[in-house]
Amino acid sequence: MQISIIGAGVSGLSAGCYLQMQGFDTEIFEKNPTAGGLCTSWNRGEYTFDGCIHWLMGSNDSNPYFQLWSELIDMSSIRFVTHESRVDIEVLNSRDLHGSRIFHLYTNMDRLKEYLLDLAPEDGEQIQILINAMRRIQSFEIPPMIKSVPDLLPFWKKMAYIRHLPLLFFMMKWKNITNFSFAQKLKNPFLREAFELLFDGDDLPLLIMILPLACNDKNGAGYPIGGSKRFVQKLEDKYLSLGGKISFNREIKNIITENGEAKGILFEDGASVLSDITLSAADWNFTFFKALEGKFLTEKMTELKQEKVFRVFHSAFLVSLGIEGTFPDQSHFFRYPLPSELHSPDGKVYSRMEVHVVNYDTELAPVGKTVVSVKFYTEKGEYWINLRKDDFEAYQEQKKIFADQIIRCLEEKLPGIKGKIEEIDIATPATFHRYTHNWKGSTQAWLPSENLMARPAIGFRVKGLKNFYYTSHWVQPGGGLPVAIKSARDLAQVICRDQEKEFVIQPW
Repeated sequence: MQISIIGAGVSGLSAGCYLQMQGFDTEIFEKNPTAGGLCTSWNRGEYTFDGCIHWLMGSNDSNPYFQLWSELIDMSSIRFVTHESRVDIEVLNSRDLHGSRIFHLYTNMDRLKEYLLDLAPEDGEQIQILINAMRRIQSFEIPPMIKSVPDLLPFWKKMAYIRHLPLLFFMMKWKNITNFSFAQKLKNPFLREAFELLFDGDDLPLLIMILPLACNDKNGAGYPIGGSKRFVQKLEDKYLSLGGKISFNREIKNIITENGEAKGILFEDGASVLSDITLSAADWNFTFFKALEGKFLTEKMTELKQEKVFRVFHSAFLVSLGIEGTFPDQSHFFRYPLPSELHSPDGKVYSRMEVHVVNYDTELAPVGKTVVSVKFYTEKGEYWINLRKDDFEAYQEQKKIFADQIIRCLEEKLPGIKGKIEEIDIATPATFHRYTHNWKGSTQAWLPSENLMARPAIGFRVKGLKNFYYTSHWVQPGGGLPVAIKSARDLAQVICRDQEKEFVIQPW
């Protein structure tokens, strides 16, 4: 049985791997000359600039996602780094007991607890609640849930999930506790301000922070040396070793449908390919509103388009710099207040800056040099997308002007850095959209706000269309690499069930 897969991102490659293991004949069609989708990096001179991975859920066997990655990748071949601090946050209006404005979010839980209690002994009760929550997360047994697809389980197996009710109750309790609501319970002004700034001023579920921290404590959410491109290359190699095929530079025009059945793919150059099953692992908006021409929309899809169900994760303006120097005493990841507001051409006004010093990955820069990146998130990605389409010259001018402003701001924090710049790369929301088709230039699908525990945004099947399936990081709020691989694995199980095949994992 021939299956055509649209998109060689992490979901497309993972789905291809799992389906090849089941004996299906698959081919992936990718619009770009390389695989990876959003999980990518690129070269500029001697430097490699990364657009994705800062940390990976499942970097060792303390985290259940390690089991999924290990089905497709030899995880022992990857060296991971777990940082002492997840992020250092400079507050504006308060100081700690030692006169510092820097808040350290340590990844070791014992150290974090000791640090927080030293900062704010008057908040000991709330600090203990926070630490207990992270310890509780570590106690839950999650692997069976990661590997199963609830809709495919017989009733007696679903009943076995009763023993996981404590996890459900825990998630229900914490899903509505945000960094702002938690901060309001704190008495110490420095600690309160630091928690309000955990997500740079956004009010989001605290679970977004405590879940990865609980993993960091056991080194289960580290950074893979070599970054995104090296990681994706291992997935691509696995897929090809299983007999899969990838056709690059194949831009999709639409999915061929006839009498309520998906028949194959029509490309922009007029060529086409027919297959028994068509599987899209591409952007959801591109898939349903362009490739399927809006013919098979549900009421929920219309609401998703209007952002009534979920909000789209922000896009980003990313300035990457190749720097002569390594900044050995500088935090690898920090946020700080700007001395004056920074106005983006898209109308967004920023009062804080996020800086990433990648001096811990020597594969991305020559010896004695490092990559420094500055990222600004924006909900106004369509400004950049439309500007690039309508007036490319103005687009180039505006992004350079904004990047120059950013570099001047960075110079105030890291004096002398401007004179050490050897390479500059500027990625805008239009870059993310052009390269991946991701709706509005989103960098991580749906924002995991108040809908953190919501049901899937998009199903694997489409009502009224046979022989078509969908998977990507858009399936579930939060997006990212964990959603990408799990949704691909789940879909492979669904296809096996539909084709009356047993789902198996081939051992290494």
